[in-house]
Amino acid sequence: MPDTADIIGDETPEYLSFKGQIQGTNIIEQTLLATDYLNHFNEIVMLLEMVPDMPEIIEEAKAWAPKSYQEHFRNSTFTEKDLAVEAYNHVPERFKRPFEQTIGQIDRLIEAAVRRLDEISASGDAEHLRITSSDYSRNIQRLMDFASGIIHGSENTMDQNEIDHLLKD
Repeated sequence: MPDTADIIGDETPEYLSFKGQIQGTNIIEQTLLATDYLNHFNEIVMLLEMVPDMPEIIEEAKAWAPKSYQEHFRNSTFTEKDLAVEAYNHVPERFKRPFEQTIGQIDRLIEAAVRRLDEISASGDAEHLRITSSDYSRNIQRLMDFASGIIHGSENTMDQNEIDHLLKD
């Protein structure tokens, strides 16, 4: 086992151990993250996209709630769910911090989308509902694409102006 002084960056013995344990799984070796988590967001995006054609589905969208990465896997049927939950404790900070920030931004944007679509749906303005639903869905998907990039090892993040533009209500 290497001396702590010899460890480069985030490569702790625990991180290196988990890299070995996740080989052959759907967990990304470099980051110790799994894209399966994004399925949690895919569900709500699908609901939001359906609101213009089925306004009553807004009630189902309102019932959606954010889940942390580990909570999602604890309650999932993902084959390596226990490994995913434990590996998350060892995700290098250079990935974990931007990942958690991006997930927080997605959660806030979804909350704003549900609230706004509910208001527009109640007004009966079908065209405004369609345009707004499409805009929110596209922006949420854009953030999900950034999250996916982080899961796959990208250290690029959105700048604050891009984030502010997506989160404006």
